[in-house]
Amino acid sequence: MTPELVIFDCDGVLVDSEALSVSALLGMIERAGGTVSEDAAYEHFLGKSVKSVREILASDFGLEISDQHLTAMRVDLMRKFREELKPIPGVREMLPKLGLPFCVASSGTLERIRYALDVTGLLGLMEPHLFSAAMVAKGKPAPDLFLHAAAIMQAHPRKCLVIEDSPAGVAAARAAGMRVLAFTGGAHAGDPALKARLASSEPDFIFADMLQLPDLIAGLGARVRAS
Repeated sequence: MTPELVIFDCDGVLVDSEALSVSALLGMIERAGGTVSEDAAYEHFLGKSVKSVREILASDFGLEISDQHLTAMRVDLMRKFREELKPIPGVREMLPKLGLPFCVASSGTLERIRYALDVTGLLGLMEPHLFSAAMVAKGKPAPDLFLHAAAIMQAHPRKCLVIEDSPAGVAAARAAGMRVLAFTGGAHAGDPALKARLASSEPDFIFADMLQLPDLIAGLGARVRAS
């Protein structure tokens, strides 16, 4: 069945931001007196909201993050976005060819989503359908955000297709009863351990070229009709 709605994650799917986000996060952790390796940061925090990151740092790493730490991290991240952030290759060309309703559902704040899309020239293509984890009770891997986006967009969850780059995002889509494609075209996605974790989350398909997405969606519909 061709989906009624395509739900895009933002970081690592529309904009190539994951490496910048992890760099800002590690800087905050260091300022707060902690130490977390880059590999551990990707394993524990990729695709999760600031609220979840804060809770994991407290429960698993014994590190309390203050509001001042978070504010400093956001300032650092916005600077990195302004100076370095690029869109995922092919996104700008692909979206007009999609031929389906689409939206963004991201673990970031609405301010961060808008800023990332704005500096990469994608905001005009995605507005006004932007959904943040701050809008729901629980972030990814809980299904709340994707279900919220589907409800507002008036699409049945089983007729939604999610595009994600993190195991937490894939798990959230699965929990929402949605099909999900895993994207590995971001600069951060070449790490073998990350690829293995993403594959083990069992998405419907894994792809690395955003220009292929319209054909992949058409193929999903054809396989369902054939079965």
